[in-house]
Amino acid sequence: MKPRIDVHLSREDLEAALRADVAAGLTAVPKEIPPKWFYDERGSQLFEEITRLPEYYLTRAERAILEERADYVAGFTRADTLVELGAGTSAKTRLLLKALQAVGCLRRFVPFDVSEPTLRRAAADISEEYPNVEVHAVVGDFEHHLHTIPGAGTRLFAFLGGTIGNLVPEARAGFLAALSAAMEPGDSLLLGTDLLKSVPRMVAAYDDSAGVTAEFNRNLLVVLDRELHADFEPEAFGHVARFEPQGEWIEMWLRADEAQVVVVDDLGLTVRFETAEAMRTEISAKFRRSGIEEELANAELALGRWWTDPGGDFGLSLSFRE
Repeated sequence: MKPRIDVHLSREDLEAALRADVAAGLTAVPKEIPPKWFYDERGSQLFEEITRLPEYYLTRAERAILEERADYVAGFTRADTLVELGAGTSAKTRLLLKALQAVGCLRRFVPFDVSEPTLRRAAADISEEYPNVEVHAVVGDFEHHLHTIPGAGTRLFAFLGGTIGNLVPEARAGFLAALSAAMEPGDSLLLGTDLLKSVPRMVAAYDDSAGVTAEFNRNLLVVLDRELHADFEPEAFGHVARFEPQGEWIEMWLRADEAQVVVVDDLGLTVRFETAEAMRTEISAKFRRSGIEEELANAELALGRWWTDPGGDFGLSLSFRE
């Protein structure tokens, strides 16, 4: 069955969003660029490398939970539609697809992602693996296009990888409210969240000894140079990862090694960096079960099941639209 691709985010839309985010971020105090711009082809490759690093426990811990609990999720929800938010290559989601198919209820898969090329590849792969399953992919931004996700049937929404932690609390509340509004009674949400733990372990996951995360972070400047005709020198910026206790999140920054001036031609913008001035490129919030339950409840989502890996590093929650 040939996959269907709905595109709600064109190349022009992405270019306009990048320009707006960079113009606002480079003139803010402190400077800040949203992490969604990490993921060009090279950035996506580097992130795949990161998930295999010994320090990066998140992917292994979440997969361990899914391997143990996917059959239960499938049998309990009996969803005929799996919606994956931030689908990427849909690697871990295959565990859910397999479990739903084994139960005999899987009819449709809806991968949702901002990257059209990545989504098209994933949709084609899943269609080949599951020829009797309708694949209806949606290219969109989950902060703006959740209402475009196809309805009907019983849907299991999966938002994995701890990606929700990239949103500040206000943005998380808005996202969960919008997702809840897009869900129907009987729909469910499988949410992956990284849990609070010792600071050294959390920081090491974002500052690995091989320097892959540092390269991933600096690749953001390569993206800005290419897409906006800027003249950043990526190697003139150091990678910094640190824990911010008030927000209970990890922050990644790029810190200027020396004073420098950067010109962004496409924006007509000249930006000065002082020596050791840092620009924030990502937050990754860490959670407690009580906080997750409260945030879900505020969005009218009721926590039904809660699991962690054996080490208690990562949490997977199954909630339902009230």
